[in-house]
Order: sequence, then structure tokens, then C-alpha cells
Amino acid sequence: MTLTELANPTRFMGLVTRALPYLAGATVLLFAVGLILVAGAPEDYQQGMTVMIMYIHVPAAWLSMFTYGMMAASAIGTLVWRHPLADVSAKAAAPIGAAFAFLCLFTGSLWGKPMWGTWWEWDARLTSMLVLFIMYLGLIALWRTIEDPTRAARAAAVLILVGTVNLPIIKFSVDWWNTLHQPASVFRMDGPTIDPSMLWPLLVMALAFTALLVTLHWMAMRNEILRRRVRALGLMAAGGAR
Repeated sequence: MTLTELANPTRFMGLVTRALPYLAGATVLLFAVGLILVAGAPEDYQQGMTVMIMYIHVPAAWLSMFTYGMMAASAIGTLVWRHPLADVSAKAAAPIGAAFAFLCLFTGSLWGKPMWGTWWEWDARLTSMLVLFIMYLGLIALWRTIEDPTRAARAAAVLILVGTVNLPIIKFSVDWWNTLHQPASVFRMDGPTIDPSMLWPLLVMALAFTALLVTLHWMAMRNEILRRRVRALGLMAAGGAR
């Protein structure tokens, strides 16, 4: 099935209906395997058991950025190609991305208190992640404020693309400024520096969270399509009653 064919909401709905049970099953399986691997992972020689927060905090951070990247791609689809499902995708992804960003900030505070002695510090990485969370909330509010889906789609797409400037700031903040966070230890040009006994559980948990993202995103897209159809039917009924 091509992207052009998927532009038909009815065909997309059929694909989602068939794929969701498999996606949900894969998500549960990946989380089960990931949690087993996490349970067998060693403690950190400096951080002790608190390092276990990493297996939630790091995937949440990755996926909060990845989700915004998905929304940016959808924004381009809205502004350039007028893809019928582009705005549906972006709108459905925003609450999920906000949840991942909040989870990242919350678990980061829990991890930071015993390690850094503070719940919060206004350094570059923390502040830029907070900006990402606020961007998500702003976009959600924008979609709810503008009733016309077409106008809301264009306005949200522009704001999404403006906000993409924050993504490289989050990623490279530990290299550009002196922050409390350590430099990247997984995605490096010279390879990961984290021990395999911790790396593999982390990667499996990241895959599990990614599968959860896809599952929730497709469910939210299906609900948004149905919501717009109900709205269109309501407008037609209101117009016919005049």
C-alpha cells in the first residue's frame, strides 16, 4: 500500500484495524522481555540501584524528541502536499509526545535528586526539554482553540516547524554547554560507551516504548478521523435543517 493510497482515510482505517492487535501484542512482548532484562541488569558502581530509572527516563527522552520529529514531517505534509492525514497524524501525536516529555522530566527529577542533590536545575538540557514540553501543550491548546480544522492545521504546522529549532539544542546541549548531564553514551561516532549488560536492556526498552508510541498514535489517529467525520456529519445536518 503506497502513501497515496494511505491518503484515503477509509483505507488507513482498514489498515489500522488489522494491524492494531499485532502492534499491541508486540508492545506487550517487548515490554516483558525488556523488564526481564532490566531485572537482570547490574547496578551502577557509582549510582547503585538509582540507575534503573535510566530504563524509563532515556527512552522517554528519545521518544519525546522522535515524536516531535514525526510531527514536523506531518507539518511539511500539511503545508506542501496537503496530505489529508498529515494534520490528523500531527494532532494525534501531540498528547503522546507531551506525555513522553513529562515522563522524561518527572523521572529526571527523581534521578537527579540523589545524584545531583537537586530536583531541578536550569541548565541547557533540562530547560530545552521543558521548552519541548511547553511546545506540546501550546500545540494542543492551538488545535482546541481554532474550530476550523483547515485553519488549525496550517497554524499548527507553522508553529511545529518553528519549534524544530529546539531539537538540536536538546541533542547537543551537553556538547555546547557545561551541563549536569553526561555526554552522549549510546549514539556516538566511536560507538556506545555504556556496558553491554546495560545497553541491551536499554535498547529493548526503547523498542518497547517505540512500539507503544506507534500503537497509541494509530489509535489516536483512528479516533481523530472518526471525530472529524462526526463533525462533518453534524455540519451537514445543521446545514440541511436551515
